[in-house]
Amino acid sequence: MSDATRPFDRSILEKAFERLGELAADEERIVEISIYGGAALVLTLPHRVATRDVDAVFEADRSFVRRAASIIASEFGWPENWLNDGVKGFLSRSDAETDSKHLFRTYPPDERAGLRIFVASPSYLFAMKCLAMRARAVDESGDLADIRKIGEFLGIRTAGEALNVVARYYPSGQIPPKTRFGIEEIFGQAPISGK
Repeated sequence: MSDATRPFDRSILEKAFERLGELAADEERIVEISIYGGAALVLTLPHRVATRDVDAVFEADRSFVRRAASIIASEFGWPENWLNDGVKGFLSRSDAETDSKHLFRTYPPDERAGLRIFVASPSYLFAMKCLAMRARAVDESGDLADIRKIGEFLGIRTAGEALNVVARYYPSGQIPPKTRFGIEEIFGQAPISGK
């Protein structure tokens, strides 16, 4: 199976980041990219083995990253949008806080210029997945499976605990009813406030 037709597993993501780091180093750049969604799960948690794309934010070097991603897409036979910034609409106001993400790795792995990959923390990924939860996610695919697995990893047992994690990153007024209902469906009814 060619790289163009198979999902991105950890090995493929590492190859892409190594190449992106080489391109940055060749231009004596230090590029920082924050990874979210399925790609962050593939890199940091054992339950997710592959993803279809890489949800990322790369504000400081946007034109370089887009150009480098296009080169990599061409070299590896991937779609042009393999690295995309569509996740920006789900970023929390807490995104810049130190507990929201951490340095995963640098490419190349030495002190010279290159690529620094940051990944969202498991609790932040949990909150983002809950906020982005699709109403159709009633089976064990996609967001629902990720929410269950990350919740298990974090030790979340109840809807109240889940909502508390989401509220650490998103104000209560920003949490849509579909998210609350979805969380209650996954973790059981949330306790009534004040009881």
